[in-house]
Amino acid sequence: MECRHMKGKLLITICFVIFFPALLWGGGYLIGEGDTLEISVWGEKDLTVSVRVRPDGMITMPAVGEVAVSGITVVDLQKVLSERLRDYVKNPNVTVNVREITNNKVYVIGSGVRPGVYELTKKTTLLQILSLIGQTETKSADPQAFLRTADLKKSYVLRDGKRVKEDFSRLLLEGDTSGDFSLEVSDIIFIPIMSERFVHVTGAVNKPKSIDFREGLTVLAAILEADGFTKFAKQNDVVIFRREGGKDVAIKVRAKDLIQDGKLSENVMLRPGDYVVVKEGLF
Repeated sequence: MECRHMKGKLLITICFVIFFPALLWGGGYLIGEGDTLEISVWGEKDLTVSVRVRPDGMITMPAVGEVAVSGITVVDLQKVLSERLRDYVKNPNVTVNVREITNNKVYVIGSGVRPGVYELTKKTTLLQILSLIGQTETKSADPQAFLRTADLKKSYVLRDGKRVKEDFSRLLLEGDTSGDFSLEVSDIIFIPIMSERFVHVTGAVNKPKSIDFREGLTVLAAILEADGFTKFAKQNDVVIFRREGGKDVAIKVRAKDLIQDGKLSENVMLRPGDYVVVKEGLF
């Protein structure tokens, strides 16, 4: 009895493994080139076949001939085959299972990330893939490295030659999931490297330095990271030099008013490549 029980469990396991991809996606999975399909027609053994989708997106089936299947769902294919078989079988009952999925990949490219191919074994969102990319990139040595080098604002998802999502910064850095969405097979995620990823603090600060840019970095935070003002600093004479629209822009900051009077409008958000210059003056 125990042997029979074990054989029964083994059979169930084998069946689950064989048809697991189809169970994950259900009828909504889009068939693609290279997939292997198990097609059966109830009561018609001669019409039960296992076929692989050709690179041209077609399959060949007895009594039906060539059928375009790439890009349609399993449910839709069952309907198409049922309609095509009506001339040969009375009330055909067609079942399609995806036995082997090869058309389930998304692609990650760009100099701001290690290029890779990710398999969609279930419905997956952009945020989930970005989280996986971060784990792959950092390997726990520096969990912030990926965020500092990738230009999330210029990143995008390409689908069928069109950008369907741009700017990942709010999604990944602020947790704003309103911009999250499900990825589709063959989506391309492009993540460029940040061309200038530092903010430079110089002038009358204790330790002039270049700081790794991060979203939300303010002028006061940058000055504090440079160990604050020297005793010669003119705190109301701070200038941010920025390249904007092909032109050099100077933004004046009255840091003393910010610190003493709480004038938050002076706490300017910095951008990559900014130079924060604290001017000196006499007592």
